[in-house]
Amino acid sequence: MQKQREHWSSHLGFILAAAGSAIGLGTLWKFPYVTGENGGGLFVFIYILCTFFIGVPVFIAELILGRKAQRGAVGIFASLANNSAAWKTVGWLGVASSFLIMSFYSILAGWGLNYIFMSLSQFYKDRTAQEISGVFDILASSADITLFWHFLFTALTAAVVYRGIRQGIEYWSRFMTIGLLIILLSMCAYAFTLPGFREGVNFIFYPDLSRFKPSAAIDALGLSFFTLSLGQGIMLTYGSYMRRGDNIPKTAVIIGVMIVLISLLAGLMIFPIIFSFGFAPEAGPGLVFKTLPVLFAQLPGALFISTAFFVLFVFTALTSAVALIEVVTANFTDLLGWSRQKAVLIVSISCFIFGIPSALSNTNTLFANWPAIYGKTFFQTIDDLVTLWFLPIGGLLVSIFTGWVLDKELAKEEFSSGTTMRWLWHPWIFFIRWVAPIAIVFIILQQSGLIDIDTYFSQRKVISHL
Repeated sequence: MQKQREHWSSHLGFILAAAGSAIGLGTLWKFPYVTGENGGGLFVFIYILCTFFIGVPVFIAELILGRKAQRGAVGIFASLANNSAAWKTVGWLGVASSFLIMSFYSILAGWGLNYIFMSLSQFYKDRTAQEISGVFDILASSADITLFWHFLFTALTAAVVYRGIRQGIEYWSRFMTIGLLIILLSMCAYAFTLPGFREGVNFIFYPDLSRFKPSAAIDALGLSFFTLSLGQGIMLTYGSYMRRGDNIPKTAVIIGVMIVLISLLAGLMIFPIIFSFGFAPEAGPGLVFKTLPVLFAQLPGALFISTAFFVLFVFTALTSAVALIEVVTANFTDLLGWSRQKAVLIVSISCFIFGIPSALSNTNTLFANWPAIYGKTFFQTIDDLVTLWFLPIGGLLVSIFTGWVLDKELAKEEFSSGTTMRWLWHPWIFFIRWVAPIAIVFIILQQSGLIDIDTYFSQRKVISHL
């Protein structure tokens, strides 16, 4: 007999928890550097379109499946697909994605915790820009220090999830998500005073075709999935805690708007700083740890600005991490009948242990020959496995299942329950059946190297000139 499922105590609580999960490091860490690498402007516009016309429909689909089944990711497909082993694999794919992401996500977040303490001690004092940037390389190659922060962040996450939905995830998400918004708005207000603010705004909002390449559209779609936490089983699980009267389409639109606004605010915070000091916007993934501390050291009030930024960084990571642990925890409580406390402890310890090779990737103390064999570190291998394969395939299968396998009347009833936006049903079913699957297939083909859109369009351009 299935146990009575816990529900969110309020609609606002769910929105803050779901938004906090989706915001994560995707908006603060990934959005700025991917936007920088793709030239800003037109890329940002396409990212916004992808979020609302492809990402949000898939987001709605995951909430519908979760609320209807009232189970964890695996149980959802077991109950809605007549216990089909093939479709249950989709649920397991989401669980595996969350587990793997958490195993290396806690290392990134742990480095953020470390930078809070480094900022408080003003580590940048009397150091050159090269020395400040090089501190991160020292940190990443320090096995004991990295493991310590990896453990501490995993323990913090477990402590929140351990308390359950209302007293743990929902309660702390209110503080973390609202605190995140306050810190981010404060830092954006500061960026407004910098000489590079206008240039930063132009970079984000002005469409410059000379900086744009066709594959950036695929990157924008992939980024929208990453920032909305799709394909990870998170929204499937969070949807299972929703009440029948909750307005799913409205909720999805609100969260989509929040994600876009937070992403734009992150850009408006970071790019004015970059342009004020003449740094390149395409600095890449090292932007947060290597470039920004150099810039912070040159600003008045560096102690406050640097510390506030990395507090914000850790807040965003924690709001996502609790969702990642919850996905795996919910499945063990559903499938094995474990108590929440037992499941959280086992899952958290497992994530920590599996994350050890990623934590030691730059230290040559474990799997030292991994890069020579696989061409990248263990950390990068797991990241690529999830990003290039698990998440897109998971999103594709959710779209196909919701659009083509799930009973249409059942889907319509769940979509319409609690909402006054029933007129969105026909546009939504069209996008979930046709637009989303086709777009996701292009992501998979492009990122796996099976097609190269840039080469195709350059060849077409050459032919048109002949």
